[in-house]
Amino acid sequence: MREELVRYERRGAMALITINRPETLNALDMPTLAALDARVAEAEAAEDVRVLVFTGAGRAFVAGGDIADLNSRQGLPHYQELAERLHRTFRRIECCDRPTIAAVNGWALGGGTELLLCTDLRIAAASAKLGLPEITLGLFPGAGGSQRLMRQVPVCIAKELMFTGARIDAAEAQRLGLINRVVPDNELMTEVTKLAEVIAQKSPLVLKLLKRTMSDGADMPLPAALRHEQAMIGLVLDSADAHEGCAAFLEKRLAAFRGA
Repeated sequence: MREELVRYERRGAMALITINRPETLNALDMPTLAALDARVAEAEAAEDVRVLVFTGAGRAFVAGGDIADLNSRQGLPHYQELAERLHRTFRRIECCDRPTIAAVNGWALGGGTELLLCTDLRIAAASAKLGLPEITLGLFPGAGGSQRLMRQVPVCIAKELMFTGARIDAAEAQRLGLINRVVPDNELMTEVTKLAEVIAQKSPLVLKLLKRTMSDGADMPLPAALRHEQAMIGLVLDSADAHEGCAAFLEKRLAAFRGA
């Protein structure tokens, strides 16, 4: 029986979501995207999942879209089918109320870079390679890359990467601010798990409201964003977790956050 296209594994409060098409370097096609969307939904439905981690099986994170599939498509069917699925799934990951981490274990090209751009935090193996090479195929990044990249690095850098299709290594990606840190290949999941465990100890409610505050505020002028922050921190102060955290500090003990 064929293995699952996207594996789902629980490791304590962490949900590990692994794209599992190693024979194609985890290229994204319609069935794989549907499976990825279903796994994200499964993690979101589990109240005890505090952090989602995305990685790839074998030697790639995601090496891009399935080129044979793309070559079989014309504009309108692509817009209505694959592009719609890509954007919906990636936006779901981007808007997830739980913190998300990309464990970039190898090639992250095209759709792979576009996927990691949707995550909150990114840790890369030293051997990882990133890039948006679509221009070399007579295409351009169409799974959010043309918009998200220029919001995360200087516009001139985003244009150079997309206009040339250049591939960059993990160290360069970190220098540009696309990666939080780079670790030896054999330490990737250890470091990702440590980070996930630290985050999982925090209040899930406050993390959710913080993510929403940051995401909403990024699209607002600063005065409006500050007003939004003011309102959201007011909501936080109505939570039991906020008062548990303050009490724990005053009593010199660990906080026991309940997400309420």
